Amino acid sequence: MAASASQYGTSTSLDDIKGKAKETFNEASDRAQEIAGQARQQVSDVAGNVKGAIDKSVKDQPIATLAMAAAVGFVLGALWKS
Repeated sequence: MAASASQYGTSTSLDDIKGKAKETFNEASDRAQEIAGQARQQVSDVAGNVKGAIDKSVKDQPIATLAMAAAVGFVLGALWKS
């Protein structure tokens, strides 16, 4: 014979547990979305900074920038091949 929760003096019902679990899940989900939004903003900021730096480099030192791009392409190609 199965024992009920009230036999042990606890007032926690299955519905209470489900409600608390759902609330905890929703809080965790909201927090994850908040963190993702912050990360998205930071990536956007970094991308803007990199774009600005590249534009300035191309304008000020076009040959050096081209050489750097070629070197990066060579390294990536070597890594991709192996």
